[in-house]
Amino acid sequence: MTITTVISAILITLALIFYTIGVWSERISRYLKVWHIASFWTGFIFDVSGTWAMGKLSEDPFNIFDFHTLSGQLALWLMFIHAIWATFVVINGGESIRKKFHKYSLAVWLIWLIPYFGGMIMGMSN
Repeated sequence: MTITTVISAILITLALIFYTIGVWSERISRYLKVWHIASFWTGFIFDVSGTWAMGKLSEDPFNIFDFHTLSGQLALWLMFIHAIWATFVVINGGESIRKKFHKYSLAVWLIWLIPYFGGMIMGMSN
């Protein structure tokens, strides 16, 4: 196992930790707070960093027809949109939308888990 593999796995796992904390704490509190947004953005940054590092290991990092690559890109874009939307809601949104925001966070998180666990399974099988 190369150092790049270890670093990328750590980064992606940190993404999982921060994003999970943000999503579930926001869902449990049923109210979007500033620190939830910080957790979303931190998870996103770790995910982008880990994805970049893993791309360095891939023979064909731009193969968009690979399920893992496609689902990973979808998850990254959804995380990005989710973090932007959360930021907008806190800055410009009213109380009612801050209370309803949690309904959408879980869907994004569940979609994000597909490439996370898929990548883990692929890594263990190689």
